[in-house]
Amino acid sequence: MTDTIKDRIDILVKSTPVVLFMKGTPMFPQCGFSSTACAILDRLGVEFEGVDVLADPAIRQGVKEYSDWPTVPQLYIGGEFVGGSDIMMEMFQAGELTAMLEQAGVPRAAA
Repeated sequence: MTDTIKDRIDILVKSTPVVLFMKGTPMFPQCGFSSTACAILDRLGVEFEGVDVLADPAIRQGVKEYSDWPTVPQLYIGGEFVGGSDIMMEMFQAGELTAMLEQAGVPRAAA
């Protein structure tokens, strides 16, 4: 991974409270795992930045090296790597994802 790609990912992750590197967009996820990840974030009522790794092969590979995690989607909250859709689902069901969002000061939409 070049420093430029790492810098681009670093800026995205650290300048946006919730970032999801995914296949497709939040409106049109291009795989089931990305769709699940978006659904969880939507259910929690948080705004997030979706980064389509299919549109940029350098980001697609770079984010895997950045996190040392082999798959996409990848969720970052408050600059910290959380995990993929399976981890997100486990954390969501346990209430841990909500707690993490609150701890990071991420605003949620009114229910």
